[in-house]
Amino acid sequence: MLTHPGLLAGKVVVVSGVGPALGRSIALQSAASGAKVVLAARTPERLESVAREIRDRGGIALAVPTNLTDVDSIASLAETTVAEFGAVHCLVNNAFVQPAQVPLLDADVASIQSGIDINLLAALNVTREFAPALIESHGSVVMVTSMVLRNQLPGFGAYRIMKSGLLAMARSLSIDLGPKGVRVNSVAPGYIWADSVKNMLEKKAAAAGVDPKAIYDEIAAGTDLRRLPEPDDIANAVVFLLSDSARAIAGQCLDVNCGHTHH
Repeated sequence: MLTHPGLLAGKVVVVSGVGPALGRSIALQSAASGAKVVLAARTPERLESVAREIRDRGGIALAVPTNLTDVDSIASLAETTVAEFGAVHCLVNNAFVQPAQVPLLDADVASIQSGIDINLLAALNVTREFAPALIESHGSVVMVTSMVLRNQLPGFGAYRIMKSGLLAMARSLSIDLGPKGVRVNSVAPGYIWADSVKNMLEKKAAAAGVDPKAIYDEIAAGTDLRRLPEPDDIANAVVFLLSDSARAIAGQCLDVNCGHTHH
């Protein structure tokens, strides 16, 4: 893990959508950079596990189980955070669900709506709830999108709509919040070399009767760096955008995909 001691010193960072891969890495990297970290997601056990990791490394973490599709639960998250730490300086919207990989015309409408609720509207509602505290601290927001913004992979139509909407939201929020001192940016990861992608590659390898490394190498061959990004690679970019080192960066999207697409 590449750490950035002091880069977020004195800041309170809220991470919504703390899962076992990227959300966890963003939380750990933020804490390693000096931040007090608030962890928000639906599953208490997962939150407490990441919080313990942070505390075991000498950091400060607060786990707040939150239903990110429920405005009352989001309001409770904001109230709990401000009551505990007195301020909020940074917000990372990382919650997501990936719809079934089918042609867009065949996609289930209910599934698309459900995906929009978590991939798009949850980020808007969380940002809206934390906006007063972020304005007061002249804070920073990072939305986690995806390289589906750039590529032409089939079967990702519904997800592409959601993540494109999230990018447009980030740009619009930058326009609205920038004059009030709040920076809003995005990070677009490529395939993240963690459990979900590893499982996908293993299934493809089993179906093709080859070693999973052959599938990895085939995908990695399409990147400039001949590898897939790991969770910490994306977390590093998020921490940078949250920090004062990026104080003149607003309304931008940083692609972190080892050169899988160019932008």
